[in-house]
Amino acid sequence: MRGPGLIAARWLALLLPLALIAGALGSQYLGGLYPCEMCHWQRWPHYGAIAAALLAFFVPQTNNRVALVVLAALLIALSGAIGVFHAGVEYRWWDGITGCSAAPSSGSGDLLADIMAAPLTRCDVPQWTFAGISLAGFNALFSLGGAVAILALLKRKAG
Repeated sequence: MRGPGLIAARWLALLLPLALIAGALGSQYLGGLYPCEMCHWQRWPHYGAIAAALLAFFVPQTNNRVALVVLAALLIALSGAIGVFHAGVEYRWWDGITGCSAAPSSGSGDLLADIMAAPLTRCDVPQWTFAGISLAGFNALFSLGGAVAILALLKRKAG
């Protein structure tokens, strides 16, 4: 497959995770919003997608380029799926699976020790929202929508 579909998909597979990571790092280092454990989980697939999409610009064979773009799209979708889970924890649709989404309680009976051992940023409390959507929710929307768009571009026929 050659043509505008692959070119556009390759660029979107690179620029979308770059933009989302730039937003995450900007909100952390410029905006003072410190990521919780699940926030970091959402970043790792984007880093992988950036690497795969970059490689897709340098491999010589079209089939390899397509495979790398598909891999990037799947990694972006994985980040979106983690974002859905994280947003669900924030909205109290379900319980989180980490210590950052539960009140401190080790069962030791020492409340101060429990508080001191708790993470600084809780996973079940959104630090920022816009129109009722948290950063995890926005990551889910942009990542899942972007992954679908990348795959749709790859299916587009040239001409």
